[in-house]
Amino acid sequence: MNIFIAGGTTGIGYSLAKHYLSKGYWVGICGRNPAKVSENNFEKLQIFQTDVCDLSSISLALQQFLADKNSLNIFINCAGSYAEDVAGNISYEEAEEMLQTNILGTVNCFEAARKIMKNQKNGRIAVIASVSGILEYENSSLYTKTKRSVIQIADAYHRALQPFGISVTTIAPGYIDTQKLRALNQNDLSKKPFLINEETATIVISEAIENKRKLVIFPTKMKWMMKSLSLLPSSLLNIIMFRKAKWMKND
Repeated sequence: MNIFIAGGTTGIGYSLAKHYLSKGYWVGICGRNPAKVSENNFEKLQIFQTDVCDLSSISLALQQFLADKNSLNIFINCAGSYAEDVAGNISYEEAEEMLQTNILGTVNCFEAARKIMKNQKNGRIAVIASVSGILEYENSSLYTKTKRSVIQIADAYHRALQPFGISVTTIAPGYIDTQKLRALNQNDLSKKPFLINEETATIVISEAIENKRKLVIFPTKMKWMMKSLSLLPSSLLNIIMFRKAKWMKND
């Protein structure tokens, strides 16, 4: 099998890459800074420098990866951007980065994979969203709004690509214990409920793709907590989520 992972040089993307490499598959990963992969000791791993915000960049990397291969079996988009948005404390540059990467980047990854898989009449595409994206309320953070957009974009592609034998799986995880999450929280994850490790998340995600699940929200406790919150009136949800965000940042 041939697997390509956008945003695969770190975190859950790189963990998924190692998972597929352990099965003997060919894996291509890409990111803005390939140097984040300090060593490549895998014979079947190819690393590319790309920007998901540039469709031609991601398309070229895919073409190079598939140059000596017959097909693209799985494409996973793990690329994402996050900036804190408590009480509107966010710069224009941070906001632009999230909008570009999380929304435009998602569309570009779908388009790059779609063009190849549509000709094959098969394939699997997966995208990493966030459990926060299942909540809809007026004052949700910009990050939450972008991840909700990711879920809706994936749903649209799921409908459009199904007739061509292409499955689309949306992954909406809670907190995963990655180096990035630790860096964002000064290595203190005590306020991250239902935290899971990368290995567990990798198994859940790979199984969801294998089984062609449409939407997977995990861990289970986080899933039901968020679904319960989604039943609340928007005004009350606004208050609860704002206070939660302030508490998590010790404000």
